[in-house]
Amino acid sequence: MVKINGAYIDAAGKTIAQYLSGTEYNLSRIAVERNGEIVPKSKYNEVVLFDGDCLEVVSFVGGG
Repeated sequence: MVKINGAYIDAAGKTIAQYLSGTEYNLSRIAVERNGEIVPKSKYNEVVLFDGDCLEVVSFVGGG
């Protein structure tokens, strides 16, 4: 299980890109942190999630 934004999800074995493809995140407006390290967007297809990983997905919101 992978802890994603505080919830445990069965995403082990998937890449970040595979996980995100099943969500409604706007990929151009998010940042992903894995185990305390920011993951560059260019690595989303390469970084595989493992049991025990902790992922934070942050959406950027505009406004004033």
